[in-house]
Amino acid sequence: MRKVIVFNRVSIDGYFTGPNGEIDWFVHDPEVDKAAHARMHPDTVLFGRVTYRMFEGYWPAVGKDGNATREERALSDELNQMTKVVFSNTLKEVTWVNSRLIKGDIPAEVRKLKQGDGPDMVIFGSGTIVEQLTKEGLIDEYMIVVTPVILGAGRPLFGSPDRINLKLLEARSFPSKNVLLHYELAGR
Repeated sequence: MRKVIVFNRVSIDGYFTGPNGEIDWFVHDPEVDKAAHARMHPDTVLFGRVTYRMFEGYWPAVGKDGNATREERALSDELNQMTKVVFSNTLKEVTWVNSRLIKGDIPAEVRKLKQGDGPDMVIFGSGTIVEQLTKEGLIDEYMIVVTPVILGAGRPLFGSPDRINLKLLEARSFPSKNVLLHYELAGR
């Protein structure tokens, strides 16, 4: 059975976007990305419409950008090769290579995807999907980067799910002052 892993950034007060959806408060740190990448090996990304459009508007071209870092170009190539499953009832089509659009019941579709063999699946951003899958118990691991900022308002990553107990697998701090927390569902 395939695992679903969430990789998201949150402020100290638990928001994953600011009040207007902004993410300019992230303290980007390639070392955090490298550490997270070493702990997961997905071949599929699960996206909601908003995050898909943000990624699609940026990452496909980075691989050919001579001004991008070697790490950014490698990540662009990796994302281009991965399967991208986009959940949206409003998009008519998805055009990024290796993308497919799914409309309808997100938890039911993810249950089907998890039944197959193969590498893990990862979710970046996509708060609506994270919230729905968390409530259904379909997320196996959470990799949360806590960024040293208090936003005071914004969109919480988890909304208001029922209580879910997690087991800490690792906590690691970085010179950027980010902290990477890696959890799995308790009892697994």
